[in-house]
Amino acid sequence: MIMIMLKSFMPVGEWSWTAPLEVIMEKNLTKVYGNTLLLGLLVVIGATLLAAPMAFLMSKTTMKRHWWLELILLIPFMTPPYIGAMGWILFMQPKGFRDQFFPWLTFTQPLFFSLFGMVMIMSLHLFPFIYLIMKNTLERIGGSLEEAGAIHGGKAVYRMRRILLPLLFSGYTMGALLIFVKTISEFGTPATLGKRIGFYVLTTEIHRFTSSWPIDFGKAAALSSILLGSSMLIWYLQHLLANRFSYKTVTGKGQKSKIYELGKYSFLAWFYCSGLLILAIGIPYFSIIGTSLMNLWGYGFRLDNLTFTHYINLLSIGSEGSKALGTSLILSFLAATVAGAIGTYLALMIVKTEGWTKKFLDVSSLLSNTIPSIVIIVGLILFWNAPWMKWNVYNTHLMLVLAYIVLFLPYTVQYVRASLEQIGPSLFEAAKVSGSGAWFTFFKITLPLIKPGIISGWMMTFTISIRELVGSIMLRPPGVETTATFIFGQFEQGNASLGMAMAVCSVGITTFILLYLHWVQRRHDPTWKK
Repeated sequence: MIMIMLKSFMPVGEWSWTAPLEVIMEKNLTKVYGNTLLLGLLVVIGATLLAAPMAFLMSKTTMKRHWWLELILLIPFMTPPYIGAMGWILFMQPKGFRDQFFPWLTFTQPLFFSLFGMVMIMSLHLFPFIYLIMKNTLERIGGSLEEAGAIHGGKAVYRMRRILLPLLFSGYTMGALLIFVKTISEFGTPATLGKRIGFYVLTTEIHRFTSSWPIDFGKAAALSSILLGSSMLIWYLQHLLANRFSYKTVTGKGQKSKIYELGKYSFLAWFYCSGLLILAIGIPYFSIIGTSLMNLWGYGFRLDNLTFTHYINLLSIGSEGSKALGTSLILSFLAATVAGAIGTYLALMIVKTEGWTKKFLDVSSLLSNTIPSIVIIVGLILFWNAPWMKWNVYNTHLMLVLAYIVLFLPYTVQYVRASLEQIGPSLFEAAKVSGSGAWFTFFKITLPLIKPGIISGWMMTFTISIRELVGSIMLRPPGVETTATFIFGQFEQGNASLGMAMAVCSVGITTFILLYLHWVQRRHDPTWKK
């Protein structure tokens, strides 16, 4: 961050307080910044329209009994956004799956390849953020509040406007601003669909300045500082709104959320849920899997045109695909393991220290989770590529490992910290009275109790690192491919079938590992009844 600030205000070696503003005020970049803010606002609106009805149905109606719906709704969140965007492009492009199965919908092509299509794709990917926050908030609102409003003559719309919405506002603003920050910092979807429709945002321009001739790290740093400042301003605004519109809904009195019977409206509810699942999961995943199985794109999706050739070529020993997959697995394993060790140490320090040291460690350990990833990547490039830097890390595999650790360290810190805060002090007092030393106490008491948190943090870091795109593209050494860069490169070069085969393999491998580690955790949990 320090390197970005220095480069932003000293783009040509001389200090200038207005340098970032001068860069952003250039004609094309002003439009790009406006596009970024507009995209963030529209995606917040789109995600809200998708999530609000579902949150109400799953918290306030009899549909909450169908718990499996909530698990399915998390699939878009676990899918890398660039893969989802590629699936939609393959479905909607000329001679795509839409033309093959629904030729009467050809008129939707211009609508999709526009700002509307970009907003739709990103909204379908990000709506689970707002959905989970709104659902949890609605479940904590006791039914007695709504009953009191009804007794005093308040109709359903009035109770919604004067009771539910005000109590929902604080949680909603947190989710909405989180989506806004994630949207303006997203690289995958703007790089795949945005370039096709000529809609450029800050992230794609930062990448252009650092990867295309003429290279201009001064402008990249200036745009990074603008993006960083916008994100920090949004987080500060969210903090103010949360403090201003905060209400206590959980008290010492027992309360039960009011549940509405859908009755004759059940059909409409299921129609909405089905449509949302088809758009968010069905269409992109069908396109991804279908494309990976097609021998020749021009022959269409037919039984005699389906083959596993792309998977065989991808996984053949010595192929570019197998090398990329192996590289990602090794680098992600190393990053997850090192991040697990560092994150555990930081979590222990945060819990055990007090005062300004605790606050500093707490804030700094989570900082990379609130800053756009591309900003961190630019900072790493400037720092490790500086002329005075003696360690030869830049342009090596170690640089990718370092980037993954920095980007995803907060996951381990949060998971381990949550486990630590659940341990009562009596266990450590008993160990001390019994004569145990610090190391014996750590290995025999602390470590076994926080092991689930360490494993969860390791799992998150490993799975996200395998599919990380922007850092892999900007930091990989020459000739090195990861699964994300392989997918992106094959898609851009027109070999979508091989790229989608890699997408299926990477998502399948990470899903299998997550399920296996979850099974191991449950198997060793004494409270789990087999």
